[in-house]
Amino acid sequence: MNGYLMQELDLVPGEDNFLESFSPENQFGVVFEDDGETGYFYAVEKDKEGGGLRILDALHIYEGNEIGRSKLMIVWSKDWLKCALVLDGYCHAVFDFVAQGGYNINEFPPPNAIWTKGERKLTNELIQGLF
Repeated sequence: MNGYLMQELDLVPGEDNFLESFSPENQFGVVFEDDGETGYFYAVEKDKEGGGLRILDALHIYEGNEIGRSKLMIVWSKDWLKCALVLDGYCHAVFDFVAQGGYNINEFPPPNAIWTKGERKLTNELIQGLF
């Protein structure tokens, strides 16, 4: 990928994990969370006062033990407006903060009323177009 590797984690799915990354150039950020049962990737936005976060979108990454021990990476595009979640060298999810789109492999959950209103399908063409 052509971007900035901002976070890296040796991940054991099914163990509690929380990893966040924020753009140094705008109010956008991402959060990965494994609550012990499910892995989700969130697009977030800092509020104007800087004290809180608003969740813009959420993408399902895995259930429990669907994947084995993995290396998780959070990679930002060079313009700091797109962010990807990469597991073992393969992109599993992308947020595009300009287009207000969240894309993942299993297209779950359905688009919400705040953000992604179209398709969620993460394709190789989409990944190549974003990075």
